[in-house]
Amino acid sequence: MKKVLVTPRSFAKYNHQEILALFQSNNIEPIFNPYNAIMNEEQLIEALKDVDGLIVGVDPITEKVINSAPNLKAIAKYGVGIDNIDMNIAEAKKIAVSRTVGANSSAVADYSFALLMAVARRVVEIHNGCKNGDWGKKIALDVFGKKIGILGLGAIGRGMVQRAKGFNMDIYAYDIFKDEAYIQENNIKFVDVETIVQECDFISIHMPLTEETHHMINRDLLSNAKSNLVLINTARGGIVDEEALYEAIADNKIYGAGIDAFEEEPPQNSKLLSLENVVVGSHTAASSFEATNLMSLMATENIIRDLERM
Repeated sequence: MKKVLVTPRSFAKYNHQEILALFQSNNIEPIFNPYNAIMNEEQLIEALKDVDGLIVGVDPITEKVINSAPNLKAIAKYGVGIDNIDMNIAEAKKIAVSRTVGANSSAVADYSFALLMAVARRVVEIHNGCKNGDWGKKIALDVFGKKIGILGLGAIGRGMVQRAKGFNMDIYAYDIFKDEAYIQENNIKFVDVETIVQECDFISIHMPLTEETHHMINRDLLSNAKSNLVLINTARGGIVDEEALYEAIADNKIYGAGIDAFEEEPPQNSKLLSLENVVVGSHTAASSFEATNLMSLMATENIIRDLERM
């Protein structure tokens, strides 16, 4: 019987019996994360000693971890971002790596727009104030008819385009790849990142973390932003220079931010957590019932397929 380590805590939470049946019918024993937290290198090394497959969330699958797993033949990402997996060593060892592309795009786009609305309309501030007896009015920003910049036009970015259309927003976008037909069909202004930061009222990030995108949103860019800018990041924390973002918000250079992805998770002593006009999440944008079920099913099918090929 083959063994598969499963690290995401939400995996198969709502379709458990269906997933277990799939494992059993394919002669696979699932081993679930016992720590109720993101696993660290040492924990992964111990857990992967005699494991054939891995279904992973955001846990660090480093060169050291992979080299310590002699039987590992396949990794199924529970999600789409693979920046936590050392792809060079995985490829060198001929370990198959798969992703659950498209499974959570609607959920992440929903959450991204929810963060945008929450920051713009100061929903959390007003909620907390009312619960503490403060019934004063708080002036906030309109969203309808404003300019939004979308960084990354993959499935999630395109989901944001559809939601922004419902609010009659002027849509700006940037992506490494330019799909002319899609851009024209959706009346998108395709421009560089600098123009988006300078002209847009809202920016939502949906790009992978790479050497090129690391700290893409930095102090220089933010110094040219509009004072009413709301920045949303549900992608990866390293894309935003968090110190520069804190300074921009604290100094009233921009209006606020919605952050579901930090460079360190959970963040330790992040000054961003002290700001009222910052709404944060626990990297939870993909956590809807529907997305969780579909990601669990797709990751299971991917690992079964790849282990059968080995």
